Amino acid sequence: MESPHKGKTGLRRLINATGYSLSGFAAAARYEDAFRQELILAAIMVPLGLWLGHSGVERALLIGSVLLVLVVELLNSAIEATVDRVSLDDHSLAKRAKDIGSAAVMLALVNVAAVWLLVLL
Repeated sequence: MESPHKGKTGLRRLINATGYSLSGFAAAARYEDAFRQELILAAIMVPLGLWLGHSGVERALLIGSVLLVLVVELLNSAIEATVDRVSLDDHSLAKRAKDIGSAAVMLALVNVAAVWLLVLL
């Protein structure tokens, strides 16, 4: 069955999508410890990236790498919530999905370290 919201177009669709996005952001901030921690780091690192970057490209790399962590963490949280919605039973596929999501977050964090080191050194 297709979502009843798929029929919305134009400005109504944009308004609805913005509301859903803000709700998702608020839910992640409320329920996901890792997202809150990364949000605090981003609140520190984004202004620092603006200040430390010497060019627009450097600023974009420093800030973009930090924002990418938030994006990946949101996706990881969505995967975890979906897996938990389906079943709380231990299952090898559920573990695999959660582990892969966690690995994606780890790679995003490694990316931040690599970008910041390469840009700033």
